[in-house]
Amino acid sequence: MKIKNICCIGAGYVGGPTMSVIAQKCPEINVTVVDLNEKRIEAWNDEDVENIPIYEPGLSAVVKEARGRNLFFSTDVDEAIDKADMIFISVNTPTKTYGIGKGMAADLKWIELCARQIARVATSDKIVVEKSTLPVRTAQALKNILENTGNGVNFQILSNPEFLAEGTAVDDLLNPDRVLIGGDIDTEKGREAMRALVDVYGHWVSNDHILTTNVWSSELSKLTANAFLAQRVSSINAMSELCEVTGADVNEVSKAVGMDSRIGAKFLKASVGFGGSCFQKDILNLVYIAKSFGLNEVADYWEQVIIMNDHQKRRFAANIVKTLYNTVSGKKIAMLGWAFKKDTNDTREAASIYVADYLLNEQAEIVVYDPKVTAEQIYADLDYLGSRTGEENRKLVKIVNSAQEACADAHAVALMTEWDEFLDLDWEAIYNKMLKPAFLFDGRKLLKKKKMVDSGFKFYAIGN
Repeated sequence: MKIKNICCIGAGYVGGPTMSVIAQKCPEINVTVVDLNEKRIEAWNDEDVENIPIYEPGLSAVVKEARGRNLFFSTDVDEAIDKADMIFISVNTPTKTYGIGKGMAADLKWIELCARQIARVATSDKIVVEKSTLPVRTAQALKNILENTGNGVNFQILSNPEFLAEGTAVDDLLNPDRVLIGGDIDTEKGREAMRALVDVYGHWVSNDHILTTNVWSSELSKLTANAFLAQRVSSINAMSELCEVTGADVNEVSKAVGMDSRIGAKFLKASVGFGGSCFQKDILNLVYIAKSFGLNEVADYWEQVIIMNDHQKRRFAANIVKTLYNTVSGKKIAMLGWAFKKDTNDTREAASIYVADYLLNEQAEIVVYDPKVTAEQIYADLDYLGSRTGEENRKLVKIVNSAQEACADAHAVALMTEWDEFLDLDWEAIYNKMLKPAFLFDGRKLLKKKKMVDSGFKFYAIGN
C-alpha cells in the first residue's frame, strides 16, 4: 500500500511540526493539516512564514519549503478526510475537569468526535493513526466507533505516539531516537497498514530506528516514557531542597550522579518544576488507569512525582516572599520568561503561571518579559486559573518588551525560563536600575552565584 494523501486533524504543537517534516521529506505525498480554529489556520498560511503560530527553531524553514507544494493547511475537514489514504488524529487530550476521573483521566471527547466525523465522511478504506497521547486501549474505542457508525468502510487503527521535546521538535523529527508504530500485528491487513506508515517514515529514518509493536504496547509506551522523565525531574528537585539545608550544591550532585553510566545526565537539572502539556497530564492519566485497575500502590508511587513538582513551585514562590522580608505586597517582581522552557512559545502548565499566581495572591505587582510569548497568552493563562478576574490580572500584571524594562525599579527578579539571551544580559547595569537591596531568584539554575554576587544582587537559586 502506497500512501498518496495524508490528512492530519489538529494543527497544534504535534500535528503542525510533524506533518511539515513529513511533507518536506515525502514530496510525492500530499499532506493536509486541518483544524476548526480559523485563526490558527490563517496563521499557518501567513505569507510571512515567520508568523506561523508555533515557534520552534528550524520549523519556519521547513514550512516555507513544503507549503503550497505538498503541504496545505485548511479548515475543510470533511474534504481532507475524504481524500486521505491515511488520517492522523492529533487533537488535544487534556485532563478531565468534570465527571468521573476529574483531575486525572484524559478527556477523550475530541478523539471521539474525530472518529465519528471520519466514520461519517469516509467512503473508501482508511488507515487511522493515533498521534495524540492516549490512554492504553483507546484504539479499541476508535475501532468500535469506526466500524459501527461508518459506511461499510474498512479501517485499520495504528498508534504512532510522538516523542518530541518542545524547543528541539524539528531536530527530534529529523533525527528521532525511535519511531514507534503499534498496530494489529496478528492480521495481514494490520501488518500491511503498519508497513505503509513504516514506508512514510522510511523516507528519512533508518529501519533500525523504527520499532513496531502491538497497539497496546505503543499506547502505553508514551505514558511510560513521560512518567520516567518527569520522575527524574522531581527526583533531582527533591534533592535540591536537601542541598539547600545541608550546604551541598545541586549542580555538583547532579553532575556526579549523571556520570554514572547506569543513570545518565539527562533530565537531572534542578529547576522550579517541569511544565508543558505532557508530563503532568500523562502521569495523572497513568495514576487514573492504575487506580481503575485497583493498583493503588502503583498509583500512589506515580502521583508523588506530581506532588513533588507542585511542592517545588510553591517552595520557590514562598522563598521569594520569605527573602523579601516576608511580604511582597505592593512590591514589583520582574519575571523573566513565561514559556515552560526555552525555544518554544508553549506555556501549558508553565511553572511561571503558578509562581505568578502565588505572588499575586500575596499582592505583588508582576512585570513579565518573554521573547516569544504574547501578552494575550500570558493573560489567558492567568485568567484560566480563576484566582482573579481578567480585569484584576490586567491591573496587577504588566507585559513589557525587554528584560531591562521589566527589571527597572523592581525589588526582585525571578528567572523562570532558560532563554539564552538572559545569559548575556548586563546584570550589573540591571542591578543599578533596581530598588536596593535587589534580589535575583534563579528558578532554572541558569546563572553563576559569584557573578551575581559581584553584580550586587542578593542571589537565590534552586539547590543553592
